[in-house]
Amino acid sequence: MQENHTYLQIHPDDNVLVALQDLNAGSPIKFNGRSFSLQEQISAKHKFTLEALSPGDNIYMYGVLVGKADQSIPQGGAVTVHNIHHATQEFGLRERKLQWTLPDISRWKDKTFMGYHRPDGSVGTANYWIVIPLVFCENRNIEVLKEALVEKLGYGKIRAYEADVDKLVEMYSAGADINQLLELEVEEIFVEQNKEKLFPNVDGIKFLMHSMGCGGTRLDSDTLCGLLAGYVTHPNVAGATVLSIGCQHAQASILKKEILKRDPSYQKPLVILEQQKEGTENQLLKKAIKRTFAGLIKANEIVRQSASLSKLCIGLECGGSDGFSGVSANPALGYVSDLLVALGGSVILSEFPELCGVEQELSDRCVSEEAAIRFMDLMRSYNKRAEESGSGFYANPSPGNIRDGLITDAIKSAGAAKKGGSSPVTDVLDYPEKLTKPGLNLLCTPGNDVESTTAEVAAGANIVLFTTGLGTPTGNPVAPVIKLSTNTKIFTKMSDIIDINCGTIVEGTETIQQAGERILDYVIEVASGLAQPKAVLLGQDDFIPWKRGVSL
Repeated sequence: MQENHTYLQIHPDDNVLVALQDLNAGSPIKFNGRSFSLQEQISAKHKFTLEALSPGDNIYMYGVLVGKADQSIPQGGAVTVHNIHHATQEFGLRERKLQWTLPDISRWKDKTFMGYHRPDGSVGTANYWIVIPLVFCENRNIEVLKEALVEKLGYGKIRAYEADVDKLVEMYSAGADINQLLELEVEEIFVEQNKEKLFPNVDGIKFLMHSMGCGGTRLDSDTLCGLLAGYVTHPNVAGATVLSIGCQHAQASILKKEILKRDPSYQKPLVILEQQKEGTENQLLKKAIKRTFAGLIKANEIVRQSASLSKLCIGLECGGSDGFSGVSANPALGYVSDLLVALGGSVILSEFPELCGVEQELSDRCVSEEAAIRFMDLMRSYNKRAEESGSGFYANPSPGNIRDGLITDAIKSAGAAKKGGSSPVTDVLDYPEKLTKPGLNLLCTPGNDVESTTAEVAAGANIVLFTTGLGTPTGNPVAPVIKLSTNTKIFTKMSDIIDINCGTIVEGTETIQQAGERILDYVIEVASGLAQPKAVLLGQDDFIPWKRGVSL
């Protein structure tokens, strides 16, 4: 990075530079013995050429091919969607490249966190009871259970705007016109119920509603059962209540089979009720309430105990990404990943449409040829399905991504892959498989934030680290989601939903390593229940199963 922190070359092989702040047309650029002026204004996060490019010339970032020039671009010219297009290199099976430099873990090698130990040997960072429908027909009954249980057991937590509505009603009743009502200063009040939890060792009851289970293909319903089994067996889950209508594709027998596939000696409380067997809704719900209450008594007997950091499994996620994602927050997560892998823990890198262009590097890092082949096959088949529907991986970047500097999928992907650090890939998983090996795991999911986070947690992530450049409130029902900003501006603007600022890296006040160390310290606090991320405080319980069609 330059001493004045105005522009950056990410990799020595790159032929474009990243603007770290808004640069005016005519600004002088001095880099590696070259001197030239910018041909036009370059906004922060966007790129400009280090040399003149002709049509068809390759464009490199992060040391990989990310696009080709469609027209001549002068030295110091902006790289935009109008003058380049997405391009990546071919990939194939090559020799293993498993050497990596282990980070210094002396600060953490004797540290522990306070977690919930499960019979299968896993350790939770939280202790939840979950209530799930096997089919969308049961969603209303799930809502009824939620209304009956949450407030009475002391888990009610709301963001209250009722006082503002009361004021509007009062003003309207007194004859105020629309303009007066619109001018009312609305104050946001966060209200947490004063009532103490009846079960203090249970963090909450979570209700995982969805729109699947029947009417689709048998593959969809089987996959849904696998995903739900991942939540039932999750280390952050003490037990589960499952409601079934009875006639749907997603049968309770399939769910039980998937549970035993993930935990052959499953011992947690599990309540499964079928409405068509129970009779009236009243009978079903009364039984569900009583048996859930009994399960909560058992869940409350579990207390936090000391656990090795090797029991942490972190999901790596990004959403609302920008041109600084691959410069600050994502590399910082990569350093956290390397630290945790060196400590014997696990990390999950997903979002396969956002690994387009870095297939060769990741496949080379797979510990076995079998894993490398599986990763490449998953990437090719996924992209093929996307292209058949008219949207290949090239269509992944959103309008927000493009506006803030991620103008091809390869640029977005090369930066997104930095979350995975540099350690070898120990395993490659397909959705909705569960992680079985420590180290860096690749999990096939869409790039869609919530679908991917939902899948990472089902695979075993007991904490999720989520980077964002544009801001997103995404959370998860059972795993704490820690939000990290790529830039200080969005951290300041949306501090109600973002936990950690990595904009310090862009500003030059902190290194990637220092930021990573700070992040890991906070992860340990969250894992021990000593800190709660904003998504948890806000009750941001996003849960979307992936219907195994094309989703980018």
